[in-house]
Amino acid sequence: MLLGTDIQSKLSEFIKNDRRNSLEAHKHIKMYETPLIGIASADDELFTEFKKEGIVGPDFLTPHEWLETAKSVVVYFLPFTKEIIDSNRGGGLPSEEWVSARIDGEVYNREVRLFLLELFEEYGGSSIAPAMDSRYKIVNRISNWSERHAAFAAGLGTFGLHRALITKKGTTGRIGSVITNLQLEPTTRPYSRYDEYCPFLTKGKCGACIKKCPPAAIDRKGKDNGICAHYLDHVIQPLFKPRYGCAKCNISVPCEHGIPLM
Repeated sequence: MLLGTDIQSKLSEFIKNDRRNSLEAHKHIKMYETPLIGIASADDELFTEFKKEGIVGPDFLTPHEWLETAKSVVVYFLPFTKEIIDSNRGGGLPSEEWVSARIDGEVYNREVRLFLLELFEEYGGSSIAPAMDSRYKIVNRISNWSERHAAFAAGLGTFGLHRALITKKGTTGRIGSVITNLQLEPTTRPYSRYDEYCPFLTKGKCGACIKKCPPAAIDRKGKDNGICAHYLDHVIQPLFKPRYGCAKCNISVPCEHGIPLM
């Protein structure tokens, strides 16, 4: 029987030793540290809640809509290394390393998904990675499978004012997920609110990400995705074309490396 601790151990070893876990143009710079793993039941009612307008939306597909026999959703958070994060710590434009890590990091994220698909197959499971499925689509920057929301369901973290997921290893990283028909023990969800780890949304304290956002897309009411998207498309992408990225709101803030203690 495959346990969550087995998945954690095997995936951590894979990421630690895989030479592809590095920037394409800077092979000496490692991208990801030891991952976090979370597991949600495919029957968790949250996945139906995510279909509501204003959460993800009606196009969101539940685990059973992706895989009829689904029993478990395995989600992981890949924390960026200190070298990647520190490169983007200054103000203004994002660093070359950060933009590269965003693109190269997602390419490698595909390899991580493939690793889990093969692992579950070894244990007799049938599995899919929604982000690699032909049915996966993004319309107006909203996808029909949100890995951030899946991570919330799997106990990995809650959302911040900047809309990033705050995990016990912070916000600076990437998320991936695989749906399987293997029966796995769900991870305990140590929170009851979607914003429980954000001191601004829960207590009115902090708000550091507001000052960190270059195009001022974040204010006390939250993040304006339209302003953020325009900045990425019309300022960042022409400079780094075809790559883009920013995430200044996730760096040099209390939730950068973990859950704020405020």
